Amino acid sequence: MTEKPQEFDPAASSLAGEVDPAVMEELLAVRGSIDNIDATLVYLLAERFKATQRVGHLKAEHKLPPADPAREAAQIARLRALAEEAHLDPGFAEKFLNFIISEVIRHHQDISQNHSSRNA
Repeated sequence: MTEKPQEFDPAASSLAGEVDPAVMEELLAVRGSIDNIDATLVYLLAERFKATQRVGHLKAEHKLPPADPAREAAQIARLRALAEEAHLDPGFAEKFLNFIISEVIRHHQDISQNHSSRNA
């Protein structure tokens, strides 16, 4: 049985009643923007993983390796440059991309294993 997700309260804060109401109102407005950005990031990551799943299936069908170190290095260099341009810490951008890449490779390995076992 699937558990119903807890309802999100955009006004949840341990600061409620502790700060000036005008400050709280501004804080909640900015947090509302952050919440919208977070939702967008989740949907963007979902779309990215849908695309990488297709890549994983192509690799499995054509017996290509799950990882592509040259592509990964190029992507990291590209994202570091974009991060600098965007005034985001390039080290953070690299860590974030490395995390995503490791998940993608894990998915590609799973796809390749499932493809091999079906065709064995």
